[in-house]
Amino acid sequence: MEGRRLQIVQLARYVIGLTWIYHGIFPKLLQIAPLEQAMTGSLGFSDDITFYLVKIAGVAEVIFGLVFICYYRQKTVLLLNIIGLTGLLLFAAIMAPFVLLEAFNPITTNVPLIVLGYYLLKESTCCKD
Repeated sequence: MEGRRLQIVQLARYVIGLTWIYHGIFPKLLQIAPLEQAMTGSLGFSDDITFYLVKIAGVAEVIFGLVFICYYRQKTVLLLNIIGLTGLLLFAAIMAPFVLLEAFNPITTNVPLIVLGYYLLKESTCCKD
């Protein structure tokens, strides 16, 4: 049973970390997705500033994904994950509420990652590896 728990912890660790990395690289760094551009642009900044904000967000997401993979047992990192995902979900809901009705939307991506993060948080506080 202990081995199974450790497998689930590792699976959650990599799913969350690699999702942050993916969402930093592909829709922000390699090519800015139109939705990313529109949502960030709705903050009212110029196109140039919006471009840099999206790129900075992409770098930050990649870095956080790597930090998460390396420090997934740290309560602060686990809480930052939950807070960050919740914040991004709220940002999408406020800035572009129509995306909540699309396929593969922030609810279907962020909520499962929040749940996995909560699982890791509970594992880190109840059962030390």
